[in-house]
Amino acid sequence: MKKRCAQEALAYIQDGMVIGLGGGSTIAHLARFIKESGKQVQVVTPSQETEALCVELGLSLLPLRQIAHVDIAFDGCDEADRQFYALKSGGGIHVREKLIANMADEYMLLIDESKLSDTLQFRVPIVIELLEDASAYVKRKVEELGGRFVYKHGEGKYGALMSDHGNVLADVWFERVEDARKLNHALKCIAGVLDTSLLTREVTAILVVSDQGFEVLKKDSDK
Repeated sequence: MKKRCAQEALAYIQDGMVIGLGGGSTIAHLARFIKESGKQVQVVTPSQETEALCVELGLSLLPLRQIAHVDIAFDGCDEADRQFYALKSGGGIHVREKLIANMADEYMLLIDESKLSDTLQFRVPIVIELLEDASAYVKRKVEELGGRFVYKHGEGKYGALMSDHGNVLADVWFERVEDARKLNHALKCIAGVLDTSLLTREVTAILVVSDQGFEVLKKDSDK
């Protein structure tokens, strides 16, 4: 199903585009399909794994720091809803993912129907990237918001998992979220928090694959 989703996404890519490719297995399939198609594109990515795959495939890579505009960017997520909110919990690269999303004319999520709901269920945590010196303060402020703060740990690693930027990563769990946009704003306003893995304004399109076929949800420009 992930391959089918990636194959469908290929239709949105044209020669000469600068495209963003996030992380994960669906995006890896898309990278391989781009190579097989022969389409001439330049790629920016927040993911070291995707970067390594693009090098292996011989796709043209651009340094993110030199790019101010992306034609279209593709990414996966753990949950998405019909308000075009989305939640990512995995790789801890959401700061760069959101940067690319904001650069892009179109930011399209590639998901299967099991990840789509009317409103986010928060079955996975929000990941926050924060300054190490702010850890105790951020933990207190998260708890004041009703959340549970847990340092993110990697397998076989002692201490908190760090982002590619050298900052602390933490999982923040909320049992009940009535307003995702309001919560995201509150988290981002905590001093020391760089960004969250909750997307409330970046997503412009969602490509949903199911056993019955495909559905493309497009965000109204006034939302």
